[in-house]
Amino acid sequence: VLKVLSHIDSVLRSPRAPPLIYRRSKGLVQNSIKENGQECGFEHLPLTIEMWADQLMALKDLHKSLRKVSLELVPWHTADPQDNRESVRVEDLQFMVDAILEEIENKEKSSQTPSLPTLFAIVSHFQKLFDVNSLNGVYPRMNEVYTKLGEMTNVMRNLHELLGLDSSAPPTVVVDTVGKLCDIINENMTEQVQQLLGTQDIHSIINKLEEHECFFPPFQALIQDLLCLLEISNLDDILPTVRNLK
Repeated sequence: VLKVLSHIDSVLRSPRAPPLIYRRSKGLVQNSIKENGQECGFEHLPLTIEMWADQLMALKDLHKSLRKVSLELVPWHTADPQDNRESVRVEDLQFMVDAILEEIENKEKSSQTPSLPTLFAIVSHFQKLFDVNSLNGVYPRMNEVYTKLGEMTNVMRNLHELLGLDSSAPPTVVVDTVGKLCDIINENMTEQVQQLLGTQDIHSIINKLEEHECFFPPFQALIQDLLCLLEISNLDDILPTVRNLK
């Protein structure tokens, strides 16, 4: 008996023994009995063995619960070699947990893959949005849309920088800013035209344009006749040629 108890005690004290159980049982030793000059503390062994037995029973209950979960998630894993055994190993439970986790991961991956009707609805919606009559035209139109989108993105980025706007400014703000800038340019252009023509009212501008239309055609015809008569092609040569004729 002492040999058996000594063997059990060595198992409890070995590095492979559960440390939590050993620490809990170690505190229950109150007295030590010395047999043949050796110290043997066996008082905690029944409590420890009883605790291990409870853990083994709980392991069987856990196995039954995992079997129920496994039948729901992986019903094709019906062949369980432990069904006909009295003992349940941790490796068996770990195998069942791994199978369940693998099934859950596969379901998550498959749920992220769209079904064929979903893909068909997406293609049909694209055809309606971008006026594509056939499936063969989907890819070319996608490329065209992608190219145009890239061009518009670059244009908007450049406009934001040129106008000094924040990159988050919506297109409506960009359009309003460009409109205001055009108004300023048009106002400045009107002032410059007025200064160039020496007038400040629209009627004077019209009169000067009418005078220009009356004067310029005869002047142009005269110049052309002089160029032909003097046999020259450059306006700057007219005066020198006339002076030589004198």
